[in-house]
Amino acid sequence: MSLGDKIKNAAEEAVGKAKEGIGNLTNNESLKAEGQADQAEANAKQAGEKVKDTAKDVFGS
Repeated sequence: MSLGDKIKNAAEEAVGKAKEGIGNLTNNESLKAEGQADQAEANAKQAGEKVKDTAKDVFGS
């Protein structure tokens, strides 16, 4: 995973956490769910990139 991708995914996860937190504080279930979805998407991207990195390490390309 490139450094740019890592930063982008971490930022997306942080934004999701912030949205979820604000949703909790304001009792806004929609914003809370949106934040959780953002976090899940960022985590899925990170997992996919880790698989690619592992494949590169194993197969050497």
